Amino acid sequence: MVDTVWKQILHSLEKSLNPGLFTVWIKPLGGRVDSGRLTLTAPNEFVANWVRDRLLQVIRESAAEVLGGEPRITIEVQARKVELKDAKPAGNKPVAREKRNHHLGLPLDHSPKPIVAPHWRFSFDDFVVGPSNELACAASKSISNSIFNSDHLFLSSGAGLGKTHLLQSVGNALCNSANRKNIRVACLSSEEFATRMVLAIKARQVDQFKAQFREGIDVLLLEDVHFFQGKEKMQEELLCTMGALRDRGCKVVLTSSFMPKEFSGVDDRLVSRFCSGFMAHIDRPDMETRRRIVMDKARRLQVNVPIEVSELLAERITMDIRQLESCLNNLVLKARLLNRAVTMNLAWEVLENYAVQNASPGFADIIDFICKSYSLSHDELKSKSRKRQVVLARNTAFYLARMHTELSLKAIGERLGRRHSTVLKGITKVEREISMQTPLGRQIQNTAERLTP
Repeated sequence: MVDTVWKQILHSLEKSLNPGLFTVWIKPLGGRVDSGRLTLTAPNEFVANWVRDRLLQVIRESAAEVLGGEPRITIEVQARKVELKDAKPAGNKPVAREKRNHHLGLPLDHSPKPIVAPHWRFSFDDFVVGPSNELACAASKSISNSIFNSDHLFLSSGAGLGKTHLLQSVGNALCNSANRKNIRVACLSSEEFATRMVLAIKARQVDQFKAQFREGIDVLLLEDVHFFQGKEKMQEELLCTMGALRDRGCKVVLTSSFMPKEFSGVDDRLVSRFCSGFMAHIDRPDMETRRRIVMDKARRLQVNVPIEVSELLAERITMDIRQLESCLNNLVLKARLLNRAVTMNLAWEVLENYAVQNASPGFADIIDFICKSYSLSHDELKSKSRKRQVVLARNTAFYLARMHTELSLKAIGERLGRRHSTVLKGITKVEREISMQTPLGRQIQNTAERLTP
């Protein structure tokens, strides 16, 4: 029987982590709480070490939330269950094999099993179209309706501008309109794809992994493909997977914070494959699109939001749609808790917690802000120092410059004495920490949200 306290901690973790991270690393863990100690059981040493290195703090925070105080945490590795097969290879010795790798869900035979599609969080019905995303939305709908000239689509945008929404909408639409009952859709992040591959190698189930992704699916929806930069073996596997899917006429939708031409440390063949389909970039939404997003979200929340409030939110939060929607959610929640109507005064109160602006800060503003936030001089920020605090400040500066200015990666790098590839890697690291909602990611996000012109 599953420990009921551990179930509560799991529920808390599911809310605080992104779905891919929770599914790959947390869900396979067993857990029990006894006398102020939380004992976790991992399926293998690799998972145990990964959790120890990267997720221990967020687990500790969720456990403290449930228990009312921080417990001691121990991570164990469960004993392997093996069975002897009759097959006798050279030497006529029986072969011991694992029954099943539950973490991967991969069977030991070579017949690929369907990957179960996730619960779709978004659809085209709740995507607000404007000049900034019109092309990307039209391309996504076209590939969903099987009238697209290409079966490959590459979507790029900054954080929080809708590429995940469109990716999920494609999967949702394809599953709803499929001619056959069980269309096989794999929807996952690039990091999760890489993790599954590593676990398959460690479990000696590489053939099953390849069969699952090359033969066992009809649609591949893969997020954040810039994650593969500098990872040669994983690039080779992805290239082969995409080639096999194309040969079978399968659909592939990829997303990234960058266009393929901006990648560094990626095989030219893979870049060419990324560029072989239709590519669409999502820009920052204009004022009217942001206002319609607020009104559409309010309608789905079944709350009356005055036009002047929607205009205020749209005017003050300009860079990140997720942040805009979060602000509205908090406004509605506060109104309901206080049993009050949504008003301008209440909106101003909630906006105090968000990064509001009338105009985007320039590069010089960003550098001044970073130096002040991290207690560094301009010379220290531009120096070759590899101190953790300096590197973190520099990467945050890269991230904010990319978000708030129209400068290219090369131009950002030149102004801070760095190569284009260094800027790209720094932004990728920051986005990954924020996406994973690690303690460092939350720290960076809080710093970014304090930036004002």
